[in-house]
Amino acid sequence: MKDKELYKNILKISIPIAMQSLINVGVSMTDTMMLGKFGEITLSSAALANQFCFMFLIINFGLGGGIGVLSGQFWGNKDIISINKVLSLLIKLSFSFGVLFLLLGQVFPYKIMSIYTNETEVINQGAQYLKIVSLSFILQGISTTVNILFRTVKTVKPALLVSFISFIINGFLNWVFIFGNLGMPSLGIKGAALSTLIARIFEFSFVCFYLLKLDKKICFKLKYLFEFDKEIFNKYLKVGAPVLVSDIILGFGSNMVSVIMGQMGSDMVFANSISSVVLQFTNVFLMGVSNASGVIIGNTIGEKEYELTYFRAKIFLVLAIILGCFSSIVIFVLKHFIVDFYNVTESTKSIAYSLMNSTSFLVIFMSVSSVLTKGVLRAGGDTKFLMIADVLFLWIVSIPLGYLAGIVYKLPYGIVLIALKFDEIIKSTWCISRLFSKKWIKNVSTKSED
Repeated sequence: MKDKELYKNILKISIPIAMQSLINVGVSMTDTMMLGKFGEITLSSAALANQFCFMFLIINFGLGGGIGVLSGQFWGNKDIISINKVLSLLIKLSFSFGVLFLLLGQVFPYKIMSIYTNETEVINQGAQYLKIVSLSFILQGISTTVNILFRTVKTVKPALLVSFISFIINGFLNWVFIFGNLGMPSLGIKGAALSTLIARIFEFSFVCFYLLKLDKKICFKLKYLFEFDKEIFNKYLKVGAPVLVSDIILGFGSNMVSVIMGQMGSDMVFANSISSVVLQFTNVFLMGVSNASGVIIGNTIGEKEYELTYFRAKIFLVLAIILGCFSSIVIFVLKHFIVDFYNVTESTKSIAYSLMNSTSFLVIFMSVSSVLTKGVLRAGGDTKFLMIADVLFLWIVSIPLGYLAGIVYKLPYGIVLIALKFDEIIKSTWCISRLFSKKWIKNVSTKSED
């Protein structure tokens, strides 16, 4: 408790991010409840289509996370020019992936949906949703990655503001387009997609205006987009690229989990969408702390305070355990109250209860894993170690176990979920060992590290 400056910074960074996460959960919950009025097929269609969208979002998290390792340490080192250079690289990479996923969503929506499920109606409705939402990919990618970089220089309020306004816009337009209010036709799942697209256009416009006109820390100029810095690019390949690879692997893994659940039926997909929203809701402050740990650890390393870095890392580990236990209790106690909000069959409710019981156990390990892998160790530049951990535990352990449990042996749904998330248990314990070794502390912002 002597490091009072640390806790001030944690609150300053984590509370706006937590509120932003809460708003994002509110968007998901609102969409789920509104589309749930049209039945489980419609909601399952949107949930599975959003897995492809989530894959794109994961890539942008990987891009932003990789660049964030550099920008966080550059900020601690007061190197603004290098931050502008990495932001330029970030925008160009995000744009490239946005174009790719836009083309996939427009040209192959039915084939994409058929990966997740073999139910014809779910495929048809999901493809309609995907064709509209994919139009927002380029805009969403740039907005997301720019906001991630802003966090590393402790600029978090603009992202909170834009998320709040976007939530209002999305919720209102959902009411208009999904149900056909204010003289509009009832568009159902297409209406949800259209609302999302309009909200993404607003987010992009706001972020660009703030970046170019209002920001006083980075002072980014469009001319940087037409420049290429080989030294920065090489640093990114060394430190940032493993983050991108790691997050892509996790994204594919998450999609494989969705494929396995999709093969178990729409009841399982629907129940998991409810459980996932509850998990996100209880973890909002954890997400803030996880992001704050990355910013603070990165900045501290950039200032070359290595013993202080290690001390603060241990504090973040304790906070992760505490928050994980809190989330576990909340999920277990409130599961019946939350599930009763949804208009679903008794079978789906039963599955949701089972999944939430398992989640209340898993969330403690997931909390530790999130803070260490997405925050502390990543900010320390230990990205290659984390990439190996993601590959080994997810693809060699979790996905095979989940397939055997859910498809081959048809075990209870709660057991299937634990099997699919077993990598979180292994990864959290492995990363704790790595933290105490101190081998993860690497200053990548200095010339000597090239």
